[in-house]
Amino acid sequence: MPSQLAGLFWFAIMLVPLTYLQRLLHREIQAVLLILTRDARLTIGIFQIIFLPGVFLHEAGHFFMAKILRVRTGRFSVIPRSLPDGRLQLGFVETAKSDILRDSLIGAAPLIFGTLFVAFAAINKLDMRVLWDTLRNGQFNLFWMGIGILPRTQDFYLWFYLVFTVSSTMTPSESDRHAWLELVVSVGILFAIALLIGAGPWMLDNVAPLLSNFLSSVAVIFALSSMVHIVLVLPTALVHKLLARVTGMDVA
Repeated sequence: MPSQLAGLFWFAIMLVPLTYLQRLLHREIQAVLLILTRDARLTIGIFQIIFLPGVFLHEAGHFFMAKILRVRTGRFSVIPRSLPDGRLQLGFVETAKSDILRDSLIGAAPLIFGTLFVAFAAINKLDMRVLWDTLRNGQFNLFWMGIGILPRTQDFYLWFYLVFTVSSTMTPSESDRHAWLELVVSVGILFAIALLIGAGPWMLDNVAPLLSNFLSSVAVIFALSSMVHIVLVLPTALVHKLLARVTGMDVA
């Protein structure tokens, strides 16, 4: 694989497990809450409270991106509601339909703002840059030592919770992605035209490295978010199994 495309590769590789882990953890948390409360509405309410910071940033991202792009907005809500297809919608922002570029950016806003927040918290509040450098340099003893003392960081549990809720809700929903296909097709056509007129080598030498470095940085944030989910999904799944065995009730 050309080095100029390495960032895109790692971006895709890290996004897939993060999306899966988000859904798995949400399902396990909902199962635990439903077994404990035996009440679907109460379960939804507690689930919403747990993820409220992330849901708020998700919807605020849509709202502020729409304002930045001068797209008209309507109602803003972080109150959960069940959709006709059985899915749970944790919040929504009404925005006017625009062109495919602005619609795509508005849809991607939670991922953009969420990634920026996780990067800020990881670097400035949790000092994760040092841990990443030791892991990248193969200093595994120092890495595990750093993991052990990480909880001693000031306000660690607050920032860990915020990173968890934000990273767990920053993935754009199906409705957020409605304009992405048109944008990808449009960009693909423009890229094909650039190749036809001979701009391919210039783009590969000048544009691709910048894009690759950016996507590589985002991939690191996705990897960090996945690690947070792994830390939480294993004990949550264990609690789910224990509660199911003790109560004789389980959630499919």
